[in-house]
Amino acid sequence: MVTGLVARGRRVLAQAAFRHRGYIPIPFLGIAIFFAHPTILSLTVGFSMVLFGEFIRLWAVSAIGYESRSTRAPGGSRLVTCGPFAYVRNPLYLGNIFVYVGIGVMSMAFFPWLLLAAMGWFSFQYFLIVTEEEKYLFSRFGMEYGIYCARVPRFIPRLRAQRTLERAPGLSARAVLASERRTLQAELLVTFVFVAIYVAQDFRG
Repeated sequence: MVTGLVARGRRVLAQAAFRHRGYIPIPFLGIAIFFAHPTILSLTVGFSMVLFGEFIRLWAVSAIGYESRSTRAPGGSRLVTCGPFAYVRNPLYLGNIFVYVGIGVMSMAFFPWLLLAAMGWFSFQYFLIVTEEEKYLFSRFGMEYGIYCARVPRFIPRLRAQRTLERAPGLSARAVLASERRTLQAELLVTFVFVAIYVAQDFRG
C-alpha cells in the first residue's frame, strides 16, 4: 500500500513538472537577472551555449513535430528514432540544459552556486519526467522501445547515429521556427537584458 502511494505521488509530481515545465525556470531566471554581473567573456560563452542548446532543440522539433509542445502528460503518439533521437533519447531536455547553463554563465549571478542549484533542481525534474515518459513508451511500444533504449543513451549522446527507417514529419523550416517562437523570443529577451545590464555596469564605471 505504501509503495503504491509513493508511486502514485511520484506520478502526480512528474505530471505536474511536465505540465508546468515552461514556468519552473522563472524563479531561477528572476534571481539570475536581479543579481546579474555579466562580463564580455560570460556573455560570449553563455550565449554560445544558448545557441548550441537551441540548435539541438530545433533539430529535435524537426524530428518530433508539434508533439514537443504537448503539456497534457508525458507520452507520445509514436516512437521517434530519427534526427537527434538517433544519438540520444532526450535531445529536447539536453538542449534545455545547454540553454539553462548558458543563461547562468551569461548572468554570473552567485556563480557557480546558483547555476549548480538550478542544475540540481532540473536534474531532479527531468529524472521525474523521463522515468514517467519511459514507463509510457515501454507500455505502448514494448520490445521496440526496449531495443531502442539498449542502443541509444538517455542523456549522453552516442558518437554515431543508430540506424533507423523512421522519417521525420517533414516540417518546413518556417513550421519548426513557428513551433519554437516563444522559446526563441524568451532567449533573445533574456540575452538583451543581460547585455543591457552589462552596458549599464560599464557606463557606471
